[in-house]
Amino acid sequence: MQAVRVHEGGALVHETIAEPEPGPGEALVELRYAGLNRRDLFVCKAVYPFPLPLVPGSDGAGVRRDTGEEVVIYPALGWGNREAAPGDDFQILGGPRDGTYAELVAVPEANLYPRPPRLSWEEAAAFPLAALTAYRALFSRGRLDAGETVLVLGAGSGVSTFAVQLAAQAGARVLVTSSSDEKIARAVELGAAGGVNYATGDWVEGVKELGGADVVLDSVGSTWQQSLDCLRKGGRCVVFGATGGTEVMLQVRPVYFGQHSLLGTMMGSPRDLAELLLMLQEGSWRPVIDSVWPLAEIEAALARLEGPAHFGKILVAI
Repeated sequence: MQAVRVHEGGALVHETIAEPEPGPGEALVELRYAGLNRRDLFVCKAVYPFPLPLVPGSDGAGVRRDTGEEVVIYPALGWGNREAAPGDDFQILGGPRDGTYAELVAVPEANLYPRPPRLSWEEAAAFPLAALTAYRALFSRGRLDAGETVLVLGAGSGVSTFAVQLAAQAGARVLVTSSSDEKIARAVELGAAGGVNYATGDWVEGVKELGGADVVLDSVGSTWQQSLDCLRKGGRCVVFGATGGTEVMLQVRPVYFGQHSLLGTMMGSPRDLAELLLMLQEGSWRPVIDSVWPLAEIEAALARLEGPAHFGKILVAI
């Protein structure tokens, strides 16, 4: 089969490899599309200490070879029995286990869900990891309620485009940040009430002028203090990334004076996914597709993901 693999030194090679052999309780999926995620950048650059060569890719949609069913892949492996956090055996498809940048992928049958009927193949492949991350951050961890205000940092990422739509569906007021007025305007089209351009002024003050936030979704990492500063009393800052850096200094007293919570999250449990699929069924929102690339042009697709211009999810056609 055709696949893209990461080799030593982070070399990406589009090559012919043997088809995967499904183990007990597993199935082969003939992939139609695979979705790109920020995690893939680190996998493809061999930043994570996974054995190589490795097929990256966590998201995918395709046809189950043994039954012909149209399926979407739930990328969390070995979540475990606790809703609070995944267990010690937790992995994400696409490192260390071969993922979806290939014509075929072997996954546990329990990780295969029917393709949502109102989503196209492209939208189905764009859906799982980013939408699930947004859902868990907003509701399972952030406990967002109708009538509250949520601030989403970065208006153009895949997760943020899902977060805006999910929060709006739940009756929350949504604010975003971006360095692009165009991206803020597009977020408003998705359901946001407004936003703050951090390139043209003090975005924390801008958010405060808009009334502050009950929940902040922070995937930047280096902005934890600013995110906490945006919170109303009793607010929750939910973090799930470190695109801006992995170290930060915090002021302690405002956290306990304000009764603030700092919460970590990643991916989501099978229960989170079931609740997310119910929101999909009851809502009218759709995954936002930025662009679709041939699998052979994976390096260009990843460059698009790493750059500042994209808005929504990037896919490769298998």
